[in-house]
Amino acid sequence: MIKYCKEWEIPEPEFKHVTGDFVVTFRGKITEEYLKGLGLNERQIKALEYVKKQGNITNRGYQEVNNISRNTASAELKAMIKAGILKSIGAGKRNLKYVMK
Repeated sequence: MIKYCKEWEIPEPEFKHVTGDFVVTFRGKITEEYLKGLGLNERQIKALEYVKKQGNITNRGYQEVNNISRNTASAELKAMIKAGILKSIGAGKRNLKYVMK
């Protein structure tokens, strides 16, 4: 399933064990309309396009892509984590990256 999702350029399915059942959730392509519906701004959408192409983004990368301050980048990245679009991997400031959830 994961192989085909990657081939078709759609998000990987989510696998869960729920009270004795095995649940698989598929999601379609993330469109700009969907992202705007989540309340994301143009900078966040631009950064997500970057993540789709590059595989991840750092805070510094977010700053550079959008020409904004570190604090603004941090706040907007946290908002995308809260919205369930990104997740952080790594630890510390220098090794922290954000990837599609």
